[in-house]
Amino acid sequence: MTPEYNKVHNRFKFNGIHFNHEDLSEVAYSIIKEGDPYEKELGNFLIDWLNNDDFLMVKTSGSTGQPKKIKLKKQAMVNSAIATGDFFGLQPGDKALHCLPSHYIAGKMMFVRALVLGLEIDFVEPISQPIFNTKKHYDFCAMVPLQLKHSIDYVTNIKTIIVGGSMVTKPLLKRIKEAPSRFYETYGMTETVTHVAVRPLQSKSRKGQQYFKALPNITFSQDDRDCLIIDAPNLVKEPLVTNDIVDLQSSTSFKLLGRYDNVINSGGVKLFPEQIEEKLQPVIEERYIVAGEDDTDLGEKLVLILENPSNIENITEKIKKLNTLDKFEIPKKIYALKKFPETTAGKIQRTKTLEKVLG
Repeated sequence: MTPEYNKVHNRFKFNGIHFNHEDLSEVAYSIIKEGDPYEKELGNFLIDWLNNDDFLMVKTSGSTGQPKKIKLKKQAMVNSAIATGDFFGLQPGDKALHCLPSHYIAGKMMFVRALVLGLEIDFVEPISQPIFNTKKHYDFCAMVPLQLKHSIDYVTNIKTIIVGGSMVTKPLLKRIKEAPSRFYETYGMTETVTHVAVRPLQSKSRKGQQYFKALPNITFSQDDRDCLIIDAPNLVKEPLVTNDIVDLQSSTSFKLLGRYDNVINSGGVKLFPEQIEEKLQPVIEERYIVAGEDDTDLGEKLVLILENPSNIENITEKIKKLNTLDKFEIPKKIYALKKFPETTAGKIQRTKTLEKVLG
């Protein structure tokens, strides 16, 4: 029998204490009144979750356009929690660490998973280096790459860590290889109630994989642009067409190549900024993106945009020595900006960055 959104699992615990459905309302009002700002965000979510509506209004991150409010069915969030629990083998009484902000879907879903699956969840401040009990065993945790970067030496007590929200950089992947936990990169969005697919990252516990694998009851296909179509009937009513170009291995696995709206056509050659940016990681310390600038001969030429660089000439020389770049992937021009435009979630806004550079 599928759990319902207005029920609380009898094994659920919040910061070491069991609360039923009625108790949680009192907890929510209490932390809204007396808690720190990050706790008040959780309190506001709980008030919305515990009301009589069968939906939540949530805000998208704005990484692919203007942030907007969308309606998510609470039962879809329950279904997502069950799919995650099934995939990772989470059991009632397992312990979870919650260190994500509660105003975004990823943070809300960590708490929903605990309510639905009967997890014992410890909630800590969602800062870049979360402060938690490093001697207590945790079965499950979700982090953004920045948090994992600052915490990688202290997560040996966490069995499984999922990482999402932005790209996992090569330096971080290198550190993950030496860590004993199990790490998974996630793929998903607010519209799909967080992740619909994950891929293992190489660590001491297991081998890494290039392809994302679907969670239970989710399948994939492609449109005529080679963009991913997500069919997740337990999460969204209709198949969701994305702008993510993929190499589709099967109906349940794919490799992410880049975004359709970011693709650069330079002299008839399609260039994927995300792949080029990954190749540039070893030689650039600053934040950066590559983009396409109009060109009379090529149609578009590849340009590199750096945030507050210390030495452009030095970076240029290092790029020339990279043997991983094809000739079309070498930037034709380099620009510098003091500060990149960002979304509220701290992601670089590519279109606005290019507009700012080119005027």
